[in-house]
Amino acid sequence: MHWLVEEALPSRARGGGGPERFRDENTANVIVGTVCEFLNFGIRMNWVDPELAGQLTEPRYLRYLPKGFNPGENGQHQMVRSRLLKLRGVDLGIEWLTVEQIARLIDVTRHARDRFLVLLLWCTGMRIGEALGLRREDMHPLADSQVFGCQVKGPHVHVQRRLNSNGAWAKSRKPRAIPVTADFGICYADYLHERSEVPQADFTEQVLVNLFREPLGRAMTYSGVKGLFDRLARRADLIARPHMIRHSAATEWIRQGTDRSVVSDLLGRMSESSMAPYVHVDEGSRRAAVERADARRREMAR
Repeated sequence: MHWLVEEALPSRARGGGGPERFRDENTANVIVGTVCEFLNFGIRMNWVDPELAGQLTEPRYLRYLPKGFNPGENGQHQMVRSRLLKLRGVDLGIEWLTVEQIARLIDVTRHARDRFLVLLLWCTGMRIGEALGLRREDMHPLADSQVFGCQVKGPHVHVQRRLNSNGAWAKSRKPRAIPVTADFGICYADYLHERSEVPQADFTEQVLVNLFREPLGRAMTYSGVKGLFDRLARRADLIARPHMIRHSAATEWIRQGTDRSVVSDLLGRMSESSMAPYVHVDEGSRRAAVERADARRREMAR
């Protein structure tokens, strides 16, 4: 299976060439894991020899349980099947962007829609699937939305799980309303003006639609957003993906002293323990902590 990381990937350039690209071990493990799950499915369907199961996984007892893990009344869930075929891999942690980097992303946008998308993710911290699933009826940028039958005060955006034509899916089953700012409303108005210039968009209920590439007026897809972020990242000389902005929003809220239960609610999460990965410590914070401790030691030594 080492060929997954040792063999170069096909070139993305139209004429070939360019620097060689390779999968990392984490990506290779995802591929192998998917194949193993498919083989396990084949075993259950009697398509594959059952003896193969013993070559894919082995029993493993979880002595140290992850926080929040339910071991069962008699500890029956502590015995799991561990995959045998896997590379070592590296835990890269959660990737995020600084406020300055997000500002650079916004600066290099060329269309109101793209600025709105970046600001939407930054202002609300929502997942890209939730953003792509937004419908025009979910957008309440006015101070009072009672005329629409909504009792939520202030400008806000509703997130709901629905079936969408573009395959977008809200991970959280619980609907929520996320407050937004006045600047967000202005950015949304600019986007609506740009959208109104594409007649095909009038027939699409999703907020985010194709305005510059075929099929015009259709709801944007995951692949379309990925391509957009790849272009923005190249212009800004950054590594940037939509989910990194969600991490950044959560980190900024926590750094500003927002209660974690509030941040958890804004992100659509059910457990506060899941907030831990979103607390990113930068180099300045580490140095400040060391210097404060050193100043305290000096004071005590006098």
